[in-house]
This record gives sequence, structure tokens and C-alpha cells, in this order.
Amino acid sequence: MTETIIREISSRGVARITLNRPQIHNALDDQVIDELYTHFVNFGKDPDIRAIILAARGKLFCAGADINWVERVTSYTPEQNFADAKKQALLLEAIDTCPKPTIALVQGPVYATGVGLVAACDIAIAVEDAYFCFPEVKRGLIPAVSAPYVVNAIGQRQARRFILTAERMTTTEALRLGLIHLVVGEGELDATSEALVDDILKGSPESLRAAKELIRFVESRPIDEMVHNETARRISIMRASKDGQEGIQAFLANRRPSWVGNEEG
Repeated sequence: MTETIIREISSRGVARITLNRPQIHNALDDQVIDELYTHFVNFGKDPDIRAIILAARGKLFCAGADINWVERVTSYTPEQNFADAKKQALLLEAIDTCPKPTIALVQGPVYATGVGLVAACDIAIAVEDAYFCFPEVKRGLIPAVSAPYVVNAIGQRQARRFILTAERMTTTEALRLGLIHLVVGEGELDATSEALVDDILKGSPESLRAAKELIRFVESRPIDEMVHNETARRISIMRASKDGQEGIQAFLANRRPSWVGNEEG
């Protein structure tokens, strides 16, 4: 039986999770969602993993929900439907809050919850002819579990347009609005992601985790006394941490910090 998801780990501790259902355009069902959730949670906890890449095989990155799964859920009870949808929400939360840096490599068009997968990753790179689409309203549905991450990425005003019209968002628009960070030519995804990973691996594992938590904390908060105190508390902790001490000493001695190893500093 062909694996629906392929897991690979490089010698540098970079995990790659690849959607492998090209025959149905990497559509999601409950099994794939469970597997993705498990992989992101486990890799997030693994001290040997430094970064996680989410990729896909085939012409589409993700077509959204598997039609066979959609047909099954129409017969679910309200309680079953809620539990099923909650799994999707927990998957996107696991990606968004993963303590390791995450990179989405978008090699083709993306639909529905697939856009949520991209928006939940820290960094997203797409090929020029990819596009993004929320077709849910045309099917009597809404992109509910993806909405928090998409709105966070592109803002409420732009989300209104693309969710309500179900029109395709080009990579040019996605780049301008902040859904993706880079647009590259066909065949350049891996080389581009490798360059980003090179930069990520120069950061300390603890600092990367703490930086992601810091960004989530300060987002949309007023800059007040509470934020001043909390940010001061966080940097004071990092200054006294093992990685903080090592990083400062390495900088002062003009040497590579221990977590970089043989990588260029």
C-alpha cells in the first residue's frame, strides 16, 4: 500500500512531511489529518529535529477535502460532525504552535483547508503558477477551521473578498497580501528552502522556540506596561539560559556557537 504521507529526516535534523496522494490531488480525509497531526506534534517534541518542511507530490499541493470523506460526513450526527471538524482545527493549531520553524513548499494549486495548512506554517514558498482558492461557499459550506490562520495572514478585509467570492488568488496577490513569502520558478522550491533552512539552523533551538512564542504573545496586543514587563521577563530568561550564554560567548570570541557545529556561521 502506498504511503499517504512520506516522512524523511535529513542528517541536519530537518524533517520533511510530504503529502503523497497525487492521484486525488492530495485531498485530505480523517486518516491523513490524524497522521499529519501526529507527525507535527512528534517532530515538535523531538529535540533532534531543528525544522519541519511541509511539501506535496503531484500537480496540486492540496485539493481540500477528499470527496469520499465529504460524502461520509453528510451522514454523521451533529456530535460526530463536531468531533470530526475539531480534528482539523487541532491539526492547524499543531502546525501554528509547533515549537520548530515550519516551511510550506507549494508546488501547485491549493484549495480549502489546504490554504489553512499553508497559512499555519511560519514560512511559505510557492511556484509562480500556483494559486489559492476557498470554494466552500459554492458548496454551501464555510472555511471555518482555516479562517483564523488565513485572516491572521492576509487580514480581515482581504479575507472577505477571497472567501466570499471563491475566486482564485494568484501567487502575485498571495505574496502582496502576506499569505506566502516567496515566489520561485518551477524546480526552485528545494534550493530556496535549503537556503532558508541554512539561515534557520544558525539560530539556537531554544531561541527559535522562544521567538515563535514571543511573536504569538505580542500579536495584536497594545504596547502597555504588561507587554513591557512580559517582554523584559522573557529576554532576561534568555540571557541567563544555556543557549543565551553560549551565544554571547561565541559572539564575543568571534567563533561559531555550539549549535551551528560545522555549518557556516
